[in-house]
Amino acid sequence: MTRKEQKEERRKAILMTALTLFVEKGYYDTKITDIAAAVPMSTGLLFHYFESKEELLYEVVQMGVEGTKAFTGVSEIPVPADVYLTGFLNQMFSFAKDQPWVFNMFVLMGQVRRKGMPEEARRLALSVGSIDFTAKLIEKGQEEGVFREGDPRLLSTCFWASVQGIMEEMAMDSRMKAPDPRWIVAILRK
Repeated sequence: MTRKEQKEERRKAILMTALTLFVEKGYYDTKITDIAAAVPMSTGLLFHYFESKEELLYEVVQMGVEGTKAFTGVSEIPVPADVYLTGFLNQMFSFAKDQPWVFNMFVLMGQVRRKGMPEEARRLALSVGSIDFTAKLIEKGQEEGVFREGDPRLLSTCFWASVQGIMEEMAMDSRMKAPDPRWIVAILRK
């Protein structure tokens, strides 16, 4: 492994460790020394990778934002909206079971959007367009006669609140099985 690859591996280890600790202990109760000890590395060396805990939080949130682009980056949906959402949730739950850090990312992104978190990271977390994108899908589903009438943005918010809650529960209980995605999409059906 080259030195550059080693440095990138260490950077990823810091980010994943910070994600875990921010969720388990909370952002404000997690100290840089906690992260360094858990990686493990010296605190001084950690500061060669990230200048501050706020910068580290911002980078972890940036990972979360990048992860949402697989969903919101789609411009044309060639299948019915309910089929698309069901398939997406199925893939997301499967991926999260293989990569448990995804559950923690959902938890952290929910926490960082709240007032009182470092503003730069908060703004970044709030920039995720999942609710708006899903509202457009819901409008499509309403036009197709599959989804219930109602404010698409409100329906989207309720949909994502249920997904957020499920991901948080799965983050706390690794034995919990993912629900059938059709149950969640049923929230939207007529």
